[in-house]
Amino acid sequence: MNTKRVTGKKGKFIALEGIDGAGKSTHSSWIADHLTRQGISVTATREPGGTPIAERLRTILLDRSEVMTPLAELLIMFAARAEHIDKIIRPALLAGRWVLCDRFTDASYAYQGGGRQLDSADISRLEQMTQNGLRPDLVLLLDAPVEVGLARRHGQDRSGDRFESLDFDFKQRVRAAYLERSRIQDWIQVLDATASIESIQEQIRGHLDTLVLSQRP
Repeated sequence: MNTKRVTGKKGKFIALEGIDGAGKSTHSSWIADHLTRQGISVTATREPGGTPIAERLRTILLDRSEVMTPLAELLIMFAARAEHIDKIIRPALLAGRWVLCDRFTDASYAYQGGGRQLDSADISRLEQMTQNGLRPDLVLLLDAPVEVGLARRHGQDRSGDRFESLDFDFKQRVRAAYLERSRIQDWIQVLDATASIESIQEQIRGHLDTLVLSQRP
């Protein structure tokens, strides 16, 4: 694995987080367009996934046809992440591109830590092994009550993957873990996902503009 750290005036790393139905897809495309209009090269990607191997692991992770132990789920998630970082994220950042990722490691603390109730210390050890200090410069956490997320997903033509089909209590734990993590990590910015799209994007614009200014001489 390439263990070179990202240093200096390289690209910025942004991750979008939130429970299903929080609106990540809607805002992800807007963010990419907003940055591109400012002359910033953007690599948009997702987790789990992003590379051929990681996408195959994603298929395994989302397949609800067989029961998977929580530990196996966590390990596969980080195996996909290791590939993703080495093949996509780190090279893009070192080349000066900005990376916009649909979920990253905070999702593991929320879903496998909060939802599956695995020890956060174990997640932290895997994070250190896999990421070698790499983390997003900015995480935009789109927060909405579980009821809102479920209502937004209702009626869509999909049976639900391994995570979407989990019960209400699981999703409540995921949301609580996200919010707890936001209280201890200053790079996580919480946005009210029940607000209007225009209001949310105005807040996102402010965070992005601050990140752009921080890179200028």
